[in-house]
Amino acid sequence: MIQIDLKLFVTLAKYLPLGSEAYEINEGTTINELMMDLGIPHDIVKLIFINGKKQDPNYRIQQGDRVGLFPPVGGG
Repeated sequence: MIQIDLKLFVTLAKYLPLGSEAYEINEGTTINELMMDLGIPHDIVKLIFINGKKQDPNYRIQQGDRVGLFPPVGGG
């Protein structure tokens, strides 16, 4: 098991588990797998940031990564 800092923003916040600052996942877990485990539909995640850098859903999460998931955001 590894620990990550998990942040889910705006409408995704309802999927945020307790203890997300030190959330434990299996080593080798991808972003896709993490979203599936949390029950987050893939079509509502627009941006994925790992340690402040944009990544794709196939990224394998590493120990201590800061994972941020964002929905589509509109503005004016």
